[in-house]
Amino acid sequence: MALHVLDEANRCLGCKKPMCQQGCPIHTNIPEVIELFRTGHKEDAGAMLYENNPLSVICSLVCDHDKQCEGHCVLGRKGAPVHFSSIENYISDSYLDHLHLEMQPKTGQRVAIIGSGPAGITISILLAQRGYQVTMFESREKIGGVLRYGIPEFRLPKSILDRYQKQLTQLGIRIRPNTAIGRTLTVDDLQRDGYEAIFIGTGVWKPKAMGIPGESLGNVNYAIDYLVNPDVYDLGDDLVVIGAGNSAMDVARTALRKGVRRVNVFCRRYQTAASVREVDYAKADGVEFFYGMRPTRIVDDGVYYKKVEMNEEGNITSTSEEQFFPCSSVIIAISQGAQSRIVSTTTGLEISSHGLLATNEHGETTREGIFASGDVVLGARTVVEAVKYSKQVAEEMDAYLRRRREAKQEDNA
Repeated sequence: MALHVLDEANRCLGCKKPMCQQGCPIHTNIPEVIELFRTGHKEDAGAMLYENNPLSVICSLVCDHDKQCEGHCVLGRKGAPVHFSSIENYISDSYLDHLHLEMQPKTGQRVAIIGSGPAGITISILLAQRGYQVTMFESREKIGGVLRYGIPEFRLPKSILDRYQKQLTQLGIRIRPNTAIGRTLTVDDLQRDGYEAIFIGTGVWKPKAMGIPGESLGNVNYAIDYLVNPDVYDLGDDLVVIGAGNSAMDVARTALRKGVRRVNVFCRRYQTAASVREVDYAKADGVEFFYGMRPTRIVDDGVYYKKVEMNEEGNITSTSEEQFFPCSSVIIAISQGAQSRIVSTTTGLEISSHGLLATNEHGETTREGIFASGDVVLGARTVVEAVKYSKQVAEEMDAYLRRRREAKQEDNA
């Protein structure tokens, strides 16, 4: 592995205008990281990666590299790009347990982080570094959010998240598992107890329904529910997955690993929303793809659908008569939205027309002192996008808390 990674690093041209860096949503300094690594400064390369991206090792595994860094590599125009994902994973995985982040003096101010997904972990780390007393509230028993309960083990080992939890603890971050804000405790309770800023990063865990007959039948499930714990589901031998995003690919590949013999993916259009890499892996695993399939209703032993033809503009040119596709189970994987538990128990929080938390460009919600980012604001996005926006929100939260601190000092002067 080390030799392969070093071979990849030696292929890097060290471009003066690195397109790979421009293709990365958080602009990782890829050429400098590679140069440090191949000149024997792996620790410095690891420090650089984590300073820019607190979730470096996770992004090295789950990013859509074909569209981002590797997709912009100039070597990829006529051959294979430099596989920076492998290089980053090798460096960041070995550096994670030795991570030593600089800590600023304690400010004495409390911050609450609701949700321990990509956004919550990122902001917790950044604010703890700046001296804030951070408490993370997680509704499930372990941290990770969608990283743990929405991405299969074969794509993201859960042991990595356990290692992150140790790092959070070492930073002084307190974690309250099995604590869903909006039930026993509310946002009002947090503010009463002295949390001067609150971050909401609860993700999108409410499946989007298709609105067709048969969705309530016993052989139908939703992707985000299935991925939380696939072992509790009995899907039979033949599964239809409706949807063409990365979640649909995760469901399809997981189901095969859990004993389903035949998995068929219904794509309602003629292209997939999932990354090319994930689709290729699904096909390699034996998943069958059917395009232009519009389900009309679900019954106990299969799915009725209409086959559509589309032109290059994506407009439907013809629709078939209703046809039947037999299967033992159906999993719907078309999208997710935010749950309303926090909004319904908190006055002053507005939601967008899409049912997501409404914020301004700084991540501030419509109630003072409460911030949000990640999927609960943007809808289901990638991990690296959650990191990107959460870094910006962490800056705004820090500025807000500094203003409060300075105002108190003036009052006491």
